[in-house]
Amino acid sequence: MTRPDIIVIGGGIAGVSAAAELARGGARVTLLEGEAQLGYHSTGRSAAIFIRNYGNATLRALNAAAEPVFENPGDICEGPLLSPRGELLIASEEELPVLEAYLDGSSGIERLTGAEAAEIVPILRANRIAGAMIEHGAQGIDVDLMLQGYARLLRAHSGQIVTGAQVGDIRHDGTLWQVETPQGTFAAPIIVNAAGAWADEVAKRAGTAQVGLQPMRRSAAIIPAPEGYECETWPIFGSIAETWYAKPEAGKLMVSPADEDPVDPHDAWADDMVLAEGLHRFEQAVTVPVTRVEHSWAGLRSFVADRTPVTGFAPGKPGFFWLAGQGGYGVQTAPALSRLTAALVLGQSPELAPEVIAALSPERFAT
Repeated sequence: MTRPDIIVIGGGIAGVSAAAELARGGARVTLLEGEAQLGYHSTGRSAAIFIRNYGNATLRALNAAAEPVFENPGDICEGPLLSPRGELLIASEEELPVLEAYLDGSSGIERLTGAEAAEIVPILRANRIAGAMIEHGAQGIDVDLMLQGYARLLRAHSGQIVTGAQVGDIRHDGTLWQVETPQGTFAAPIIVNAAGAWADEVAKRAGTAQVGLQPMRRSAAIIPAPEGYECETWPIFGSIAETWYAKPEAGKLMVSPADEDPVDPHDAWADDMVLAEGLHRFEQAVTVPVTRVEHSWAGLRSFVADRTPVTGFAPGKPGFFWLAGQGGYGVQTAPALSRLTAALVLGQSPELAPEVIAALSPERFAT
């Protein structure tokens, strides 16, 4: 039986970054990942954009805390994690209230007319745009560089990564949590539940109250670049109402219907009908047809009811720590949430404000 100080369950960006920060803080850490590789599910299927104004007030605080790490990764990796991209959102007449709500409390955003939006992304139908905005500071994230950098940091501090370690029974003997896997039994006084879409299932196996986590499917497709256009310099662009969005991807376009269909945790795949409906909404907003789909996929974005991540020790369950519910914000909040996890687990002073920590705490579900 392997006995580290801390077991982290989940090898996505949340689990790997938290494990690295815990190991950097001096803990002996073992990370368990059920798949054969790290980042197989949501992390490896992310749209990979850092958007400072994305999410509610708590998430924007996390974005602000994560930004310095993205700009200066330090010992996480040598190369830059961010690259120029921008985000352009458009609104129809009916969607203008959604645009106004998004702009409320946002910073670094420029309002645009439909004509101005179409100057930036020339395939947009300017006559269908009642209002628009662009966040020039939105940037692309090199997710693989980030994930592998945190994994190297974990190993550099003597952390252990075990793949193919699907979690089975979880028991607590009053002192240690024991986790059964095909790779053996692992025991530690603290477990960090960073299991993504499976986090509620992990809690159930550990006899811990669940938080109502709901995985939501998000689909995407790669289509050829519009003929006659160089799209690589375009920003990510889409509907302010999140009915579709598109992103330049290696000389092509990735288009998503921005679906959020509730599903059980599983290895997600795109629903052809949902994808077709999303591509139709995209076609209505642009002047070029979709001639073919070259590739499609789906990932899971997991939310609790208030759409705010769950980070903190479970009430009444000594040593059970939640790091879940990141929804579509997991990659860009990972630097902040991993540092918060390390601070709370290791008994250090968190960098985040008390009201942000309280908003993230699983104790909010016990009231």
